[in-house]
This record gives sequence, C-alpha cells and structure tokens, in this order.
Amino acid sequence: MGVKSYAQGVVKEGRRVRWPKRDVLVPTLIVVIIIIVIASLVLFFEDWLGNTLLQAIDSSFSVFENAAEAVEEVAEDVAEVI
Repeated sequence: MGVKSYAQGVVKEGRRVRWPKRDVLVPTLIVVIIIIVIASLVLFFEDWLGNTLLQAIDSSFSVFENAAEAVEEVAEDVAEVI
C-alpha cells in the first residue's frame, strides 16, 4: 500500500463520514472551550496553592537551619573559652 492509495482511502473515508451541522457544532464547540478554560483555571489554582504550601513548609524549616547554625556558633565560642 503506497502513500497515494493511503491518501485516496483517507479522502474516501472522509467523504463517508457524517459530519455535524453548524447548528450542532457551534454550541458543542463553545461548551468544549468553556470546559477547557475552567479546567485550566482549576489546575492553575491547584498549582499555585501547592507552590505556596511548599514555600511555607520550606521557610518553616529554614528557621531550624538558622537555629542549628547559631547553636554551632555558640558551641564553637564555648570551645574557645574552655
């Protein structure tokens, strides 16, 4: 089966398909676009919320890192004194 016969078969099958009329197609297309926009907004909000939560968790652990560095500095100072 060559490319030419395949293309002819595609065109032939395309003519046999019962395509929707414009009065059915336009409302369906509008519904699909609205669903895409809503799904995009939901995913954007979930991504933003997840990012915000992860940043909050990360910043809360940075407090412990700063405290650990301070404890190490105090321990070094005490070691110098002793």
